Amino acid sequence: MRTGSRLSTLECRACCTSVRADDPVGTCPTCGHTLFAAYDTTGWDGKSWWKELTGRPATLWRYRELLPVRETARIATLGEGFTPVLDLGDVDGASGVRVSAKDDGVMPTGSFKARGMTVAVSRAAELGRTQLFVPSAGNAGTALSAYSARAGLTARVYVPERTPDPIKQAIRSYGAELVEVPGTIREAGEAARTREKGRGSFDMSTLREPYRVEGKKTMGFEIVEQSGPDELPDAILYPTGGGTGLVGMAKAFRELRALGLLERSPRLYAVQTEGCAPVVRALRDGEAKVTPWVDPTTIAPGLLVPAPFASERILEAVRESRGGGVTVTDREIVGAMRELATLHGLSPSPEAAAPYAALPKLVADGAVRPGERVLLYLTGTGLVYSVDELERSVAR
Repeated sequence: MRTGSRLSTLECRACCTSVRADDPVGTCPTCGHTLFAAYDTTGWDGKSWWKELTGRPATLWRYRELLPVRETARIATLGEGFTPVLDLGDVDGASGVRVSAKDDGVMPTGSFKARGMTVAVSRAAELGRTQLFVPSAGNAGTALSAYSARAGLTARVYVPERTPDPIKQAIRSYGAELVEVPGTIREAGEAARTREKGRGSFDMSTLREPYRVEGKKTMGFEIVEQSGPDELPDAILYPTGGGTGLVGMAKAFRELRALGLLERSPRLYAVQTEGCAPVVRALRDGEAKVTPWVDPTTIAPGLLVPAPFASERILEAVRESRGGGVTVTDREIVGAMRELATLHGLSPSPEAAAPYAALPKLVADGAVRPGERVLLYLTGTGLVYSVDELERSVAR
């Protein structure tokens, strides 16, 4: 059966090159930047489509017409998507702000990475790919391993040696090959691309292929659908490592505006740690792209990205929304993990807790104002972490 996907071409926002959508490509063949999927909605009644969504299964594949997979038989799914949006009530340091949290920690494989990988792996299988690889701080590797197993594909995952053991064990449990590399995600990426050259494998790295961002944009679709037109967040706080989620949400809001389904977009705020904040620094300094962060350090593996690829698109997404960036300390992250658990019954990863730690700072700076609605994006589960151990590590 056909999905009804309206995928038309792949487009490069850097040099305006257009590529056939059914060509198996990674980055732009002209300039090497990210390619983005474009959809032909000419004459399409998007408003009727949006109303029909309520009768569809509560997974991200409910948006299949604006996703790139053409054949339903190629969809490798574990039931991902449509994660809950929870009211947090009064939050200390954010008096008068209406705070909610979207918890992707309940996703298959435990993080928002399931969104990108279900779409990217499904599309890779549809295009005839058989071997996939990715450098990962942990969650992307776990997701690639699970969805590759689901699709019957081979996966190799390159991780920094310091990646927590439970994540390494999870990757192996799905049958993927695990390769440990000294250093950060940057060194893991360099090692992966060197070792995979000539093997016929396909790079599934953040923004180095066109389709993970398509899965991530469902974050934006869900926020709009779950909030309704009268309760849309004024601001979304998002923990930023590779930054695909920011790019994906911005793309989602752009597409919904083009269909007449959205009048305004939430402001996007990139949250990083003081020990690794290349995106926040570039936003502050008015730079067009990031410069690599020297000697990065943080307890949050997913935020340990010293030089995210296609940073121009990340910065564009934030600036287009009239948002900004903010940093938090590792100590503040641990405190946020504990508060989210004991006060709200949530178990976030260190990355996912960062937006909660950042909210009082944005309120104090006047970036977020009383009366506004703020959504904290919790990107992953903290069940594999010991808050007590993290607390001891930041106290040293």
